[in-house]
Amino acid sequence: MDRYDIKHTLHREKRPPFGIFIDQAGFLPGSAKSAVIPFECDFFEITDKNGSVVFSGETQSFGNDEASGDKVCIADLSRLTKKGKYRVKAGGKSSALFSIDDNIYDSILDRTLKAFYFLRCGCGLDEKYAGVWKHDRCHTGKAVLWEDNSVSLDVSGGWHDAGDYGRYVTAGAVAAAHLLYAYKLFPRVFAQRRVNIPESGMPDILSEVRYELEWLLKMQNPDGSVYHKLTTLLHAPFVMPEHDTETLYVFPVSSMAAADLAAVCALASPVYAKFDGEFADRLREAAVRSAEWLDRNPGFMDFTNPEGCNTGSYGQWDDKSNRWWAYMEMFSLTGSTDWFDKANALLDTHFPLTEFGYTETGGLGSLAYLLCPHEKDESTAEKLRNEFSRTAAYLKKLSDECGYGAAMTSHDFWWGSNMNVLKRGMIFALTDMLCGGEYRCQAERQLHYILGCNPLGISYITGVGEYHSNFPHLRPAYADGVDECIPGMVVGGPNSGLSDPRAKELIPSGTPPMKCYADDTESYSLNEITIYWNSPAVFVLAYLSN
Repeated sequence: MDRYDIKHTLHREKRPPFGIFIDQAGFLPGSAKSAVIPFECDFFEITDKNGSVVFSGETQSFGNDEASGDKVCIADLSRLTKKGKYRVKAGGKSSALFSIDDNIYDSILDRTLKAFYFLRCGCGLDEKYAGVWKHDRCHTGKAVLWEDNSVSLDVSGGWHDAGDYGRYVTAGAVAAAHLLYAYKLFPRVFAQRRVNIPESGMPDILSEVRYELEWLLKMQNPDGSVYHKLTTLLHAPFVMPEHDTETLYVFPVSSMAAADLAAVCALASPVYAKFDGEFADRLREAAVRSAEWLDRNPGFMDFTNPEGCNTGSYGQWDDKSNRWWAYMEMFSLTGSTDWFDKANALLDTHFPLTEFGYTETGGLGSLAYLLCPHEKDESTAEKLRNEFSRTAAYLKKLSDECGYGAAMTSHDFWWGSNMNVLKRGMIFALTDMLCGGEYRCQAERQLHYILGCNPLGISYITGVGEYHSNFPHLRPAYADGVDECIPGMVVGGPNSGLSDPRAKELIPSGTPPMKCYADDTESYSLNEITIYWNSPAVFVLAYLSN
């Protein structure tokens, strides 16, 4: 096969080799455990790795699951607590192999975190750290300013955003924020965690995030405005990053980029102060510059691709939640009530207060306020806690009504549906921590879905599980000549919109939403990866490991 001919991509069979679906990583000994059986049966049994029956029980009938189209039964395995490797069997069918262990999430957390290293731009990946996925230095030359091609800028570094080689400020800032909050809330999980990257002197997660922050700082102008993105004019062909040598362009500023840079730098500065005071000061100064630029420029400044450019746009319909996040992080950083007043004035403009995506960052702003070290306005804090509690209660209802436990309706399976599953896992985790309500089990169920307890029986994280995604829409994973994909990458997942030609070709019309997926490189709407799909996975895994 010509490795550079995307039209001849291999993809896996549509159904897995298993007929019973379970989290293929496994469970903590004391946690709730279950498997989904998509056919009628009364009994199940569990066998160990030698095939001996160690547990049996009656199934529970769930009934019809709308999003998958399956009629399912549930096998409750919770009473099995002995460490080991097992399979669930019923009706002549079997599940994938799964484990029960105290450290069940450790290797998955390591892989999803290490994935960011594999997406580094502006450097080579040495075999010592990258193994067979090594590559030469990429994208090290200067870029030109879109508005004036006579101006060249050094904006090397950062993470490749997704399956392409572009770098985008809003997406990068949000992904970095997920990781920073994971460290801030669960420092013990990361204190001694090493994932084999070149840097040392601070926890690896902070070294990795710093790599992105250094690039974000390069995208800021002296007046505090921030360029929106850095890409070539067109998406690169499916070649290794060092072979993508087209001209890089720095595209115009946006108010969302300025807000998100101010926010993430304000969040990061106190975190890094313990390890590198000079870097912490640079972050603080950058945060102030962009926040003050926002204050001087109150109007929404969107970004749309100019004619002839087909790389990601990351445009938005407004910047209210971005400003909310920026102002709340500035209040947390400085304690100045001026920033709180600016944030509080936005509350009446109606945007989601518990969202953690790149288009809606309200949850990050809410979290900044609830965790800030300064005296709070209790009515605002109570409003935010109530929003988390209300949202989590609604999502729990969705999870309970889904045969596979995903906190999703049948209408939620669009581009990047796995991101939504994981962001909702974040909401369960944060509500459990900040408001009470015992949502840990619901957070676990979202991860179980991602790791194989879904109607395709596939782990949506590359390299994790007995049957996992292996052909993502990711240029280096396709062009490197290595059969096994770079591990730890979260793929987009089911998309009933079938938003690209390959998806329409692979998925029959009328397929239930939760089954609208194929492990195929060519389908970007089903199987791309992004940094902001991996980052909520790291957060949820850190919460469950804590």
